[in-house]
Amino acid sequence: MANARPSPRPSRGATINRESARFNLPQTEADGDWLDARDEIDGAPPPLRTSVTVERPKTIISRNVSPDLPFDRSINPYRGCEHGCIYCFARPTHAFHDLSPGLDFETKLFAKPDAAALLRAELSKPSYTCGPIAMGTNTDPYQPIEREWRVTRGVIEVLAECDHPLVITTKSDRVVRDIDLLGPMAAKGLVAVAISVTSLDSRIAMTIEPRAPHPERRLTAVRRLSDAGIPIYVNMAPVIPAITDHEVEAIVARAAEAGALGVSFIPVRLPWEVAPLFRAWLDEHFPDRAGKVMATIQSLRGGERDNDPGFFTRMRGQGPWGELLRARFLIARKRSGIDRNREKMRLRTDLFRPPRGDQGELF
Repeated sequence: MANARPSPRPSRGATINRESARFNLPQTEADGDWLDARDEIDGAPPPLRTSVTVERPKTIISRNVSPDLPFDRSINPYRGCEHGCIYCFARPTHAFHDLSPGLDFETKLFAKPDAAALLRAELSKPSYTCGPIAMGTNTDPYQPIEREWRVTRGVIEVLAECDHPLVITTKSDRVVRDIDLLGPMAAKGLVAVAISVTSLDSRIAMTIEPRAPHPERRLTAVRRLSDAGIPIYVNMAPVIPAITDHEVEAIVARAAEAGALGVSFIPVRLPWEVAPLFRAWLDEHFPDRAGKVMATIQSLRGGERDNDPGFFTRMRGQGPWGELLRARFLIARKRSGIDRNREKMRLRTDLFRPPRGDQGELF
């Protein structure tokens, strides 16, 4: 049953569990008298536990033809993400499972344990043409359940075996666990990693990304990857007006100190069901500036919209706020001297060889 008003849960991002309105899913609303009685008699709701369901897809490589993305294929080891980032643009994908993009997205997860085997089969096809595979474009490949499921590591093992190029985006320092695989790949020009740092303030980070690692742990991971010779970048994704935008210069400086080769940023995006979830979250956590935040976001998105889905503009932002943010970012990057070695993002594809079959070593 959907809650008609926010019921914040400890260590969770969304304040509500609103159903999708796009796929003819039933819309329900809790009775107000019942809510009052629940709060008075039962107290706060119990903590939500994370559940993981096994998913058995037939293929593992997803394709896209978006002209503003630097890759045309990706792998998502998981659906849903326990990090609970309130702004996550992947939240609406949970509606395809008749689940809410709200709390369901961060508590009812799906794992794909057959990912490595499926990848091996796809890479073995004579028709396969090599191109960099992106991981972390939808949900985080190093979210907490990777510790036990190790689906991401299995995928990287196959790619390393085949000398296949890979780009990883994550908010987790757990990526350093796989330095033993990523280091040799980097030496061949086959891998680059981007770590997202949205705030250096632990209180803000805990609110917008409740189960993601502390920002300092992410910056430590940047240093460790850099020291291992792995091309590492920092993404400020997203920048939230009036909440994190004042940290642009500090994050760029810290990224440079940690050894990042480059820094990028994306203004917050609020597609489909993300917008009402974000608005409810603002009302709960930042009621003093909710109006200002949304007014600035709408300015960035063309005036009266919460989101701009247009190619090229969706990642940049428009108007005076967009120009101001870009100017600040460029000045900060120049001061830090971080705008260098972008060529290391160009990964090699000429080393690829199909994976060995079960009989491969006999011939």
